[in-house]
Amino acid sequence: MATDSGSSPPRPGGSPSGFDGSPGSLALVSALAAGPVLLDGGLSNRLADQGCDLSDALWSARLLLDEPRQLVAAHRAYFEAGAQVATTASYQASRPGFAARGVDAGKADRLLALSVEVARLAAEEVSAELGDGRPRWVAASVGPYGAVLADGSEYRGHYGLSASELAEFHRPRLEVLAAAGPDVLAVETVPDLLEAAVLADCVRGLGVPVWFSFSAADGLTRGGEPLSEVFALVSEVPETVAVGVNCCAPEEVASAVALAAEVTGLPGVAYPNSGEGWDAAARDWTGAAAFDPGLAADWAAAGARLVGGCCRVGPAAIAGLAAAVQARPR
Repeated sequence: MATDSGSSPPRPGGSPSGFDGSPGSLALVSALAAGPVLLDGGLSNRLADQGCDLSDALWSARLLLDEPRQLVAAHRAYFEAGAQVATTASYQASRPGFAARGVDAGKADRLLALSVEVARLAAEEVSAELGDGRPRWVAASVGPYGAVLADGSEYRGHYGLSASELAEFHRPRLEVLAAAGPDVLAVETVPDLLEAAVLADCVRGLGVPVWFSFSAADGLTRGGEPLSEVFALVSEVPETVAVGVNCCAPEEVASAVALAAEVTGLPGVAYPNSGEGWDAAARDWTGAAAFDPGLAADWAAAGARLVGGCCRVGPAAIAGLAAAVQARPR
């Protein structure tokens, strides 16, 4: 298993070579080699705290249509809490999803690109106001097919679609998001091996670094496959710069990240949800929160280099993570 040496374990075969090397991308990859980089938390819960109505099937992506400044404010809140990476409001955005709202493909693509632009604007505003010279990056979120269905199926996978059908859904939005100029693509909450394989194929040649993160339960993917299989599969993609888990219970993280480091030799990704469970029928979270920012040191020791929170983890918890990461033994 990986131990905490203050830098990520070497990647088999040498340095990542599958992306063009924009200054922001290269700076992020270098930062991962030096130590943990702090991610943001849940975008939807922050938007809800700002008074936004997220009952629409587009979820946070609705605000790209009519309230983009709310997204800027949410990203700013996380940057001000200490996050170094903003994850865009594109998780549940797609051409089919926008089409259901009467938005044509051309405008849908512009809205996808806008998700990157508003996150970049938030980073620029906070950097200008603080004047701290701290790097701040933008990760373009790519959610699984099940997220667009808005029925909780991203926590099950196995949608009954073929690989070609999944590729037809994913490839266009990946191309649009990559062209929008993010520092990294966050391919996240991937539930099963089939969708992982499709997404791995779709990101090849896009020229942007990628992190892959899976939603795990009981040490397996949500589809029931060994995490070692999906970790190994996506690590073969030249664009992949980090691998791990997100939107899972906090207690799943340390062992999964250690396994990812062992299998892939890449920096780990760790951003669990609050520990509450999602009730798809009621469209609400249930149970008790179990997110402890103090666990960040354990995640970093296991190999995590991208550390943050997912659903129901807000700016206060991210500030706690920042303090825990800074206080960890070197």
